[in-house]
Amino acid sequence: MKYVLVTGGVVSGLGKGVTASSIGVVLKACGLRVTSIKIDPYLNTDAGTMSPFEHGEVFVLDDGGEVDLDLGNYERFLDVTLTRDNNITTGKIFQSVLEKERKGDYLGKTVQVVPHITDAIKNWIESVSVIPVDGKDGPADVCVIELGGTVGDIESMPFIEALRQLFFSVGQDNFCLVHVSLIPVLGVVGEQKTKPTQHSVRELRALGLTPHFLACRSSEPLLDSAKQKLSQFCHVPVCNILNIHDVPNIWHIPLLLRSQNAHDAILKHLNLLSVAKSPNLQEWTRRADIFDNLTNSVRIAMVGKYVGMADSYLSVVKALLHACIACSLRPAIDWIAASDLEDDSAESTPEAYAAAWRTLRNAACVLVPGGFGDRGVKGMILAAKYARENRVPYLGICLGLQISVIEIARNVLGLERANSEEFDDKTPHPVVIFMPEGSKTHMGSTMRLGSRRTLFQTPDCITSKLYHNSEYVDERHRHRYEVNPEMIGILEESGLRFVGRDETGKRMEIMEFPDHPFYVGVQFHPEFKSRPGRPSAVFLGFILAAVGQLKPYLENPQNGSL
Repeated sequence: MKYVLVTGGVVSGLGKGVTASSIGVVLKACGLRVTSIKIDPYLNTDAGTMSPFEHGEVFVLDDGGEVDLDLGNYERFLDVTLTRDNNITTGKIFQSVLEKERKGDYLGKTVQVVPHITDAIKNWIESVSVIPVDGKDGPADVCVIELGGTVGDIESMPFIEALRQLFFSVGQDNFCLVHVSLIPVLGVVGEQKTKPTQHSVRELRALGLTPHFLACRSSEPLLDSAKQKLSQFCHVPVCNILNIHDVPNIWHIPLLLRSQNAHDAILKHLNLLSVAKSPNLQEWTRRADIFDNLTNSVRIAMVGKYVGMADSYLSVVKALLHACIACSLRPAIDWIAASDLEDDSAESTPEAYAAAWRTLRNAACVLVPGGFGDRGVKGMILAAKYARENRVPYLGICLGLQISVIEIARNVLGLERANSEEFDDKTPHPVVIFMPEGSKTHMGSTMRLGSRRTLFQTPDCITSKLYHNSEYVDERHRHRYEVNPEMIGILEESGLRFVGRDETGKRMEIMEFPDHPFYVGVQFHPEFKSRPGRPSAVFLGFILAAVGQLKPYLENPQNGSL
């Protein structure tokens, strides 16, 4: 196995995940099979209980793993299906070591960070790296490892040491270190400053790892003088100093790496030149060029709880982008804090209230994504009502489906106190209830998680046609509450139809309101399986409906395919 380790220095949020994914794309384009591992040094076992405000979205895998959003980047870029074990956390490592200690596996020895924690890290990396993730048999050729955080962080020290040992054991030809760092420009001087990167590399070398490549993040292309200085003080050849400057869209990053012959340098270092071929990135080039040249846009109102941080809905944003590109459109997402739509906001923050409603009314379509808790629910219900009454295309995902069911129960069926047990456990009309596939008291790993099958109840519905008249669809889930199966009969009296159910018939998966251009709710998260060039069917239908092209597409599905 060949390993490419991607570390980060100076500051967090430099784009290590995109850099690691792009390296994987270029190597895959050279005919190699690529897998990836993300190391998160935090003590949480997984990302499941972490706030979207603090850590961005929780990405869900087929096997139900709740992982860091960077694994979403890997899946989208590399078109692979990862497992929960491809995300290593300090919590998982400590947990496995302590379980062994309790079972007596260490035979009475003193359990220490070195060698027990570091050995556990190495063993995890080596065992997970050989698991195929691309649907083929046998291990991949290259494993790209991203170490989260910034070099020098206390919590990442055991991982740095384990990776140093791994480098020593596998040898120079099988291990390549790419260090991502920032090259800032001070406004007063206007000069590209290399000193922060020098210090970051010095810190890394003091810990026993010397970078073979520098991936320098900058707003403008790196000057030759800056490269020379970095090479001199960081002991990295000029030809191995890669510049990842700001680009119009992230699909340019693999092209940027190829243009600097990063693939040749990495392949040469890993002694893979003889088995690799010239990189074929025609699809990436075409996709990047299409997006750069788009002139028409579609306004999408995103009504959610975590709109203050775009990464909270990263996969939804990417799925919208994939669908828009397929329709030759540029997505124009208008973020609306759901609480700003509520009546209370009209009194407390009238300007925000007026702006939120103005934005909603100017949108071509309305999307209510997933979320937990009752904050902003009233605003989401108002948004769903507006979309239904004004025949504006609406897509509700997870909580968004439950919101639309509550809205219809209240405003169409007249059940004024209809609600979800999550928000009101004493509601007389519980249209959404807790469905036991987990625990009410323990938050971690208690939800209905991972890929589940949805059976279409009728071929005569929009979503079935969008999925090319398939009898079923496998999508990923992440929720605790479901539409109450005992109230389906009453709810369907309003005109809505539950056209997709699980294999037991008791869990409602897809809802449609037939007397509407596009009013769809899904209990699953279709955004997690959307890919560049292969957009989610539900998102594609949503965008097509927003621009009045859904009917011709359904009559000839090839019209909307990219």
